[in-house]
Amino acid sequence: MLLLIYEVYGCCTGESTLKFMTEAEKHVRVQMGDKQYKCFLCDKAFSQSDQLSRHIRIHIGDKPYKCHMCDKAFSESGNLNRHMKVHTGDKPYKCLSCDKAFSLSGALNRHMRVHTGEKPYKCQMCDKAFSVCESLNKHMRVHTGDKPYKCLVCDKAFSVSGSLNSHMRVHTGDKPYKCSLCNKSFSESSHLRLHNRRIHSSKRPHICPFCRKTFVTKEELRRHERIHTDTKPYSCNHCSERFTRLEQLKTHLLKSNLPIL
Repeated sequence: MLLLIYEVYGCCTGESTLKFMTEAEKHVRVQMGDKQYKCFLCDKAFSQSDQLSRHIRIHIGDKPYKCHMCDKAFSESGNLNRHMKVHTGDKPYKCLSCDKAFSLSGALNRHMRVHTGEKPYKCQMCDKAFSVCESLNKHMRVHTGDKPYKCLVCDKAFSVSGSLNSHMRVHTGDKPYKCSLCNKSFSESSHLRLHNRRIHSSKRPHICPFCRKTFVTKEELRRHERIHTDTKPYSCNHCSERFTRLEQLKTHLLKSNLPIL
């Protein structure tokens, strides 16, 4: 037996008319790819009228579903329901590999890439790949040179907001990252981690393959290896001199009374 859906519409005389469509008809339309409901504002088409109605809200900016706990509004009820979990703290989507939980299934799916190592978002301009789309978007600014985050105190600009936040501490003098083993504090978390490795740890995990000397960081090892390979990546724009380290180039420019770029 076919299951009927009845939609009631009021007429001008106050009477009601019944309009119905079978579930079978709707199902066949979806399966056959029949998309007779076309958007007049773009080239999208839909198999059901209610899908088109929801889509139209994107164009007109209609957001009838409003959150009663903040000023956010949504074009679909499902989006409002998902948003409400922010306020309730409900996190029904639990990771089976660790103890983390999430309010949205999409957030759990993204988190799972931490465990699987999956990086589906690939840069078309280099060989880098990312686990989330937002990271790829940030990375693309390396290629485009886009720096939308501008400092209001000086003329510096940055490609990511985190870099601007870190930079602002140059102006404010804020050093929120405090060492738990001594009284030193730092403006960036990476500086604190480096301090702990250099001062409070005896570990020197990076070993020179030429002389077996050990170093705290990879960058220190790379600089040291240039002694063995005679690599001189820093060149003077005013003469033919080349240098192993940036500090050597700066010293050369100062002695020659040349501007330091």
